[in-house]
This record gives sequence, structure tokens and C-alpha cells, in this order.
Amino acid sequence: MNALKKKTLALILASVLALGGSAWAFNLGDLIGVVGGGFVVSAIAGPINDFINTITLNRGAKVEGHTKVVPIVSIGSGTHIGAAQVAGPRGDAINGTKAVAQIEATFQNRLRVKILVPIDSENPIQRFRRVQGVGVSAIIDLRL
Repeated sequence: MNALKKKTLALILASVLALGGSAWAFNLGDLIGVVGGGFVVSAIAGPINDFINTITLNRGAKVEGHTKVVPIVSIGSGTHIGAAQVAGPRGDAINGTKAVAQIEATFQNRLRVKILVPIDSENPIQRFRRVQGVGVSAIIDLRL
């Protein structure tokens, strides 16, 4: 990664962390062109995960298991299109979750359905398996 990309990422992360108390939304698609979706998600995963856990704790909806933030990947193209917090029991299930696959479908030509599946690979084009016992607890949208 060249120096310009590193500086850009550092500036974005500093802004996100400095304004962490505010409700910000980012469009991850815009950011992918700058530094790559998977790298961005891994760079902000810890602070975003802590932020979500604090909000749910304060609202009386604390997760009893373990949580982490992973990229959302499109099944059709394998591109990173966002991020999600997943929750599940401590141990192999949550540790083995590498991404959330998004599958889009239309029901009876009237309803658009987005199916979110925790998976064990960041590249669903090569192969993936559903991680049993893990669910999606939050969706993170990034918009510049």
C-alpha cells in the first residue's frame, strides 16, 4: 500500500474515532476505491464492535456471547460491500466466522430479499460454508 493510501486511511480513521459519539454513516463503496474494503473493515472492526456493544449494553440488549465485526461480501462478485457485527458463542464458531455473505433475491416479483449468512471465508467465489450458531447482530454502512 502506498503512502498516500496510508495517509488517507489514517485521516479517515482519525475522523471516525474523533467523532465516534456521533451517529455517522459512510458508504463503504466509495471507500473501497481508496484502500480496499477488507482492509478498511479490519482497521475499524475493533472500535466499531466496542461502540455497538456499548450501545446495546446501555439499551438493555447486551449480547451474552462473543461479537466481532467482519466484512459483508456479495455472493455474485466476492466484492466487499459493507460490514456486519456477528454474535455467537465463544470459541470456534465466532472465531471461524470470516465474513457475512449477502445473497439478494426477489420474492414473487414484489419483494426484494437480502439474505445474510455468516461464512468461514472472505472469498465466497472459491468456497464457503455457513458458520452454525452465529448470527448477524448489526449492519454497518459507511458513507463519506
